[in-house]
Amino acid sequence: MKKIKAVIVEDSRLARNELKELIKSHSEIEIIGEAENVDEGYEVITKKQPDLLFLDINMPEKDGFELLEMLDNVPITIFTTAFDEYAIKSFEYNALDYLLKPINSKRFAQAIEKVKGILEEKEIKNSQKLNLSNQIFIKDGEKCWLIKIEDIYLFEVDGNYTKVFFKEEKAIVSKSLNQIESKLPEEFFFRANRNQIINIQFANQIDPWFSGNLLVHLPKEIKVEISRRQSSAFKEKLSL
Repeated sequence: MKKIKAVIVEDSRLARNELKELIKSHSEIEIIGEAENVDEGYEVITKKQPDLLFLDINMPEKDGFELLEMLDNVPITIFTTAFDEYAIKSFEYNALDYLLKPINSKRFAQAIEKVKGILEEKEIKNSQKLNLSNQIFIKDGEKCWLIKIEDIYLFEVDGNYTKVFFKEEKAIVSKSLNQIESKLPEEFFFRANRNQIINIQFANQIDPWFSGNLLVHLPKEIKVEISRRQSSAFKEKLSL
């Protein structure tokens, strides 16, 4: 298994050092960044795209929950905190684990084993990704289609479902956007924001938009806004 890239966001230097000491016993983890507040953490995570985030909850100005709300792509998250009253709320944010300070080394090792299990499963799923020539079967009500992945230009959240746009049609499927994203070829499909994934081959015009966002023009006069957080990744993806 490849190295697990981790970022620490924690306002206490002592707590960061204690975490790094624990991590030394786990050679599979590589610390690629650290931050002492939410805004710094956001910049590090957005730039470096870690697999794993060690996140304190109580920090000056903004807390750990606010950081997760700022992110489009949230890494596997382990909360590290001195307070137990946030435990239930942490799992509402899909945190993998909740470690109370001072962190017990055995308890820490158990959390890391969970991380490894998730990433190993993800690697297996990635090896089973679809390619552009694959066909998928979609049934929506009385209508059925057999569609090539390359013909789909947009996936969009629709309540608990996902709307699929292709050629002159659109259909609704019961899978979540995250489930669909895990199967798509990353070189062609891009997560524009929380609610939409675009096929970049269909982007026929890109305009600068408000607050550093980008506006992508797709077929059928559909316009998709790429969030400021994702705009830099989109530019890098399409640059030489």
